[in-house]
Amino acid sequence: MKIIFAQGNPGQQYQMTRHNIGFMAVDEIARTEQVDFSKKPKFHADIAEFSAGGEKILLVKPTTFYNETGQSARLLIDFYKLKPEEDFLVIHDDLALPLGTIRTREKGSDAGNNGVKSLNAHIGQAHKRIRIGIYSELRDRVHDADFVLGSFAPPEREKLPAIIQQARVFVDAFIDESFPSTKVTV
Repeated sequence: MKIIFAQGNPGQQYQMTRHNIGFMAVDEIARTEQVDFSKKPKFHADIAEFSAGGEKILLVKPTTFYNETGQSARLLIDFYKLKPEEDFLVIHDDLALPLGTIRTREKGSDAGNNGVKSLNAHIGQAHKRIRIGIYSELRDRVHDADFVLGSFAPPEREKLPAIIQQARVFVDAFIDESFPSTKVTV
């Protein structure tokens, strides 16, 4: 079993915000796999399930807010008796990377991301990540919280399908156990 764990905030008001690009990625995977999310209160998450290569894959959108997602991750890992370094992939936004840049890592620090800080506190740093850049020049003119909780501008939205498609390539590599540590620009 593998978990694809998206960082984001629950609720309609956050749906198209920069902080929710992880949710957008797993929503697209669920759409292409033709599976629906179900509420799983005991895991503090909405979860969709499909199989790939004979293995069960869980798509997870925590229902805690972004900065507390480690709680959900810990519950899932403990319940399913998974190894974070092998079976857990997180998809999250990254303020330092320009929109269209995706960086993958096998493990690492939180780099100032409070959601990853929560994950690292609950499950350790040894888990794979897909970091999706959301930086634009607007970030230099507004407070970080306002930027990440703001919606993508129309020109940015046009780039999202290609960005999410590239994230899916990395998700598939994780499932196939060929996950690279790399950086690409879409």
